[in-house]
Amino acid sequence: MTVSSGENSVESKDLLAKLAPLEAVLFDVDGTLCDSDPLHYYAFREMLQEIGYNDGVPITEDFFVQNIAGKHNPDIAVLFFPDDMPRGMKFMEDKEAMFRRLASEQLKPIDGLYKLKKWIEDRGLKRAAVTNAPRANAELMISILGLSDFFQAVIIGDDCEHAKPHPDPYLKALEILKVSKDHTFICEDSVSGITAGVAAGMPVAGLTTRNPEQLLLTAKPTLLIKDYSDPILWAALEELDKKSA
Repeated sequence: MTVSSGENSVESKDLLAKLAPLEAVLFDVDGTLCDSDPLHYYAFREMLQEIGYNDGVPITEDFFVQNIAGKHNPDIAVLFFPDDMPRGMKFMEDKEAMFRRLASEQLKPIDGLYKLKKWIEDRGLKRAAVTNAPRANAELMISILGLSDFFQAVIIGDDCEHAKPHPDPYLKALEILKVSKDHTFICEDSVSGITAGVAAGMPVAGLTTRNPEQLLLTAKPTLLIKDYSDPILWAALEELDKKSA
């Protein structure tokens, strides 16, 4: 069962209660800690137009959501340069450099992020960032958001044999933090990331930051929330606190 922010359900409070006592919370980065997808979309749109992709017609946001958001860079490189992987990876490196320039000026946290951060810190829970982004991107975003000291580990898709949507990055996070999947939940915003979390055996709170709710539901998150101030999330956390007590 998935409960979204548009639903009111008594059962929704119990969605995370089975995790008691909670040990850890794992976060994706792009679209989960910050609303970075518009910056990625802008960079892809500009650079793909420069090289004449799609006969020079700019890609749409829908194309970005369906084909790019949440995916690992080598997979994106293959999409655009199926016969020239070195050129594809060079394109991705240049795109990421453009993204970092944009992020340095425009990156904003998801609403309610620092409220959830305090809740986690107050309970002494472990936490890690788990992302398909290049390490330079991830560390820059985490630094801009003031979270460098908050995360005890940053796991990158490239650190693992398989990136998301495979479960490997989340399983690696459990191993590094020395916590159980039975006492950990995940915050994610993409089909790729939610799929990885579910495959790793953990409940996933899916954020509808940019991706359509119906699309995210295909990956079977435990709950869908608009942001970290969503009452659905806090009702579930309150019930989890009661079970832990």
